Amino acid sequence: MKWKLTLRFLGSVVIIVVIVGIVNTILLLSLLVYRSINNIETEEVSAETFSRTFSQYIELQNEKPVVNEVGLEKLREMNAWIQLLDNKGKQVAVFYTPENLQKEYSPIEIVQTYKYQEVEAGTTVFVGEAHNFSYLIGVKNKQIGRYVLTYDYEKMFKTINILLLLILIVDIIIALIVGSIFGKRLTGPLHILINGIQQLRERRFIKMSIPHGVYEDVFRNMNVLSLKLDQYEKQRNQLDQLREEWISNVSHDMKTPLASIHGYAELMKDSAKDLSEEELYEYISIINRQSKYMSDLLDDLNLTMRLRNQKLPMHLEDVNITAFIREMTIELLNDQQFCDRDIEFVANVDKAVHKVDKRLWKRAIVNFIYNALVHNDKQVAVKIQIDSVNQHFIQQKKSNNISSITGYHTKITISDNGRGIPSKDLDQVFERYYRGTNTTSAHGTGLGMAIARDIIIAHNGTVDLTSSENKGTTITILL
Repeated sequence: MKWKLTLRFLGSVVIIVVIVGIVNTILLLSLLVYRSINNIETEEVSAETFSRTFSQYIELQNEKPVVNEVGLEKLREMNAWIQLLDNKGKQVAVFYTPENLQKEYSPIEIVQTYKYQEVEAGTTVFVGEAHNFSYLIGVKNKQIGRYVLTYDYEKMFKTINILLLLILIVDIIIALIVGSIFGKRLTGPLHILINGIQQLRERRFIKMSIPHGVYEDVFRNMNVLSLKLDQYEKQRNQLDQLREEWISNVSHDMKTPLASIHGYAELMKDSAKDLSEEELYEYISIINRQSKYMSDLLDDLNLTMRLRNQKLPMHLEDVNITAFIREMTIELLNDQQFCDRDIEFVANVDKAVHKVDKRLWKRAIVNFIYNALVHNDKQVAVKIQIDSVNQHFIQQKKSNNISSITGYHTKITISDNGRGIPSKDLDQVFERYYRGTNTTSAHGTGLGMAIARDIIIAHNGTVDLTSSENKGTTITILL
């Protein structure tokens, strides 16, 4: 993968260099062709044209060539001189020539003077003809020069092709070097990022070092994602473990009543004639009790799933919470199982009306009170207290469930002075798949606290639990 990225990047750079080279070559050739077709003038071409057309300013007087006034003015403007020669190369007339200029030329000397600028370093000589006389015009201008090239067309084009090929090869090599340097810097972090994604796919959540540059935000977000996934993975593993333990507990709870039902049913079937009425009644009561326990367990399973998935319809009505909980407390005290227990009800507000589902609300409150009574010694003292809370009340105490609470009106507190809950169990008390370890009762499905919490949340309330071993437990409900 990483080599594919690097090769693609280098290929793109090489293609760009080749395209640029081809375009530059086409533009250069086009410019040369355009120049040759349209005869684009330079200073040298202008001086050449001036010299070749100067014959129009030469006249014959007494069979001798003479430059007219217009021509002399042109010579002064061009800072030039003229030397007129006969057909034997001898000087016949001069205008503005330097003193050291030779007076006679052979044909080869004329060619040498024209080609190689032999008069003065700053003077360029041009040749022309007028009225059977030759003339040399020297233009004194250092910006004008002449270079004579001798070449073979076939060799020249072959050399040009080789030169272009070398330029192309050099451009490609430069592109590869530059592309390798920048490609390593640009694709290096991508290789690390790809490896990090592969680690996430394999459920290995590692923290990557964050480089500076364009990839900084990407690596930072990848680290955040890795941390979140690591947390979710640990939570999922923990829930899977709790689920397995819970399924094991539920299976055990289901097998026990089923074994009792099956055993007593077989006993009644095989020995029905030998059993007394009292024994039959006892066996039937056991079967009935175990059947009810199994029915309650299935109902709890159904209820907790519907609450968590928000599929449970609620029949809300205005209820005075103070009076409602007072009645539940009285019912508990009238129950033979709890009639002699220490249960105190304190209402600091006479009326606290909220829209609740009475059946579900009773289930939640009774569950909290029942846990305090069943999972502690008989000498435990349970206190139920109702207070009014200011609408802008802020709970300063921080816990797993409540950190900053605003807009609540009623606070319900259920506290006891029992054995408390171990600190290692506090984070899991409200989990569906958890059953407390510090309990003496073998009854219960392990769903009660989760159901109670979900009911309160379904009523837009919050619940918080604090506990210390051997000091007691306090449950705070804000509604």
